[in-house]
Amino acid sequence: MTIALLLLLCVAVAVPIARRRWWSFQAQSPADLAKAGPTFDLKEQLNGPILCEGLIYGPTGRVTSRFVADMVGSWEGDTCTLRERFHYDSGTVQDRVWTFHLAPGGRIRAEAPDVVGTGTGQAAGAAVQMNYNIKLTPAAGGHVLAVNDWMYLMENGTIMNRSQFSKFGITVAELVATLRKVPA
Repeated sequence: MTIALLLLLCVAVAVPIARRRWWSFQAQSPADLAKAGPTFDLKEQLNGPILCEGLIYGPTGRVTSRFVADMVGSWEGDTCTLRERFHYDSGTVQDRVWTFHLAPGGRIRAEAPDVVGTGTGQAAGAAVQMNYNIKLTPAAGGHVLAVNDWMYLMENGTIMNRSQFSKFGITVAELVATLRKVPA
């Protein structure tokens, strides 16, 4: 009886770990999309004015917030400054500034005032993947969350963004957004 219980416990622990590692959003890698769709050129896609619209889902999968953001990307060599102004459905306005540094092979380093340390990323084919730790505002609890952030370039130039936020390996929020260049 004890061996059967131990075996059942091992399976109960192994299945969620295997699912997360091999069969989930977290299991994607930039290489999976290296040859899919149009090429995501950050200097082109994140340049000039961009309109972003999105939803934030809480840990139960329900929408907890909606937002519209105006963004402007500007480049100096291989460094991008992306200024963002978010307007949330609660009436809150949030300003953020990202600095992206491109390196050979599609590697990316990213910094922002609310990012703890430096984010890292990879551009490959139609996708860009970033990993970083973000510190939430005091009003949102002040927690530091690990972020797995993916942007996918669609054939019409729209960028689809999906980010999962986790704490202690447990997904606590998800963001889904579109980014579209504003016509000149």
